Amino acid sequence: MDHSFLSAFILLLLVLDPLGSLPIFIPIMRDVPPARRTRVALREVGIAFAVLVAFMFLGDAFLQVMRLSERSLEVAGGVILLMVAIRMIFSHEGGVYGLPEGREPMIFPLAVPLLAGPSAMASALLLASRQPERMLSWVGALVCAMAVSGAVLLLCERIRRLVGDSVVSAIEKLMGLVLTAIAVEMILAGLKRYFMAPL
Repeated sequence: MDHSFLSAFILLLLVLDPLGSLPIFIPIMRDVPPARRTRVALREVGIAFAVLVAFMFLGDAFLQVMRLSERSLEVAGGVILLMVAIRMIFSHEGGVYGLPEGREPMIFPLAVPLLAGPSAMASALLLASRQPERMLSWVGALVCAMAVSGAVLLLCERIRRLVGDSVVSAIEKLMGLVLTAIAVEMILAGLKRYFMAPL
């Protein structure tokens, strides 16, 4: 499944899932002094961006070292995306990450795995390995997706107060439905390439 800049941006934004991170981001940041919240949020977004860019540029070498094919990566990435999408649709309270209490978060869990999680890493690696000649487009799409995610995290408390918890939850479930379709398409594309092309 080939991507355009817009489809790559939408895919990365869905797997970053900034709205889905709000219920986790808000309680973590409550223990951070208000004067440092913006700096902490920007730092975590920057770390997540660096991790995903590294996966983009080192993805092809990683595949060669591990002797993995793009077809297997596409199917595996689709399966991971499908699992994330199902978690988004059938979300439960409390989240899935152990949250640090009484201290400022550093890398875990905001940058990794909340933003730069397995699904985002697989998506970045897959984009770069499938169409390496368009690396600048993928980096640009990642920059835009990270900018949106950073803005959502910075404005999380205002968003929650403005629209309410129920609307945030409904939007997350809608994003999960879209991500489910993308995940199924990735799996089908990988299987098609596996059965139609020689190993």
